[in-house]
Amino acid sequence: MQSSSPAGRAGRPRSAAADAAILAATRAALVDLGWSKLTLGDVATRAGVAKTTLYRRWSGKNELVVDAVAELFDELELPDRGSLAADIEGVVLQFAAILARPEARSGLMAVVAESTRDEVLRERIRTSIVERQKRLVLEGRARAQARGELPPEPDAAEAARTADLIFDMVAGAVVHRTLVSAETASGDWVRSLTRVLLWGLTSRPDEPGDG
Repeated sequence: MQSSSPAGRAGRPRSAAADAAILAATRAALVDLGWSKLTLGDVATRAGVAKTTLYRRWSGKNELVVDAVAELFDELELPDRGSLAADIEGVVLQFAAILARPEARSGLMAVVAESTRDEVLRERIRTSIVERQKRLVLEGRARAQARGELPPEPDAAEAARTADLIFDMVAGAVVHRTLVSAETASGDWVRSLTRVLLWGLTSRPDEPGDG
């Protein structure tokens, strides 16, 4: 599991214990209050730190919430379940379970909405959440190639583009299903998504019907 390391400012050395307490307090406040009522003062009180401690680390609550939610997504793992299909199903179910948590749901929806008019915040979401979780695609693809389920990709640039597309398809589908449509990512739905994804991964451009 990766550790979260929110960007700090110059000054006294960072305290890992304080950071952990602050991020945990932020998630608790998201559950109890929701994003709109969450304040840095409330988070500081819950974490047992001075409010100035938060401002030395984060410029405002949007950045703080991004880092608190990013830690949840760092819990995602890709255990070897014996096949590419099973691996995909496993990580999608984990992802959906995290999105079902109130702190992830309210926090993510709020900062995404705020980022539509804040490029700096949008970049923070990209680097703290999106880019960090692309590791799962790379790990899963390498494992599937080692099993012989997927062919190697000699073109590094094309391989990177494909990894980005796979991540976008999986993450986009799950976020839309759970947060936008407010539907459950059931086992049947996850298996259907996996079948569609595998069809695209294992088909070849020169196969009939690929036009």
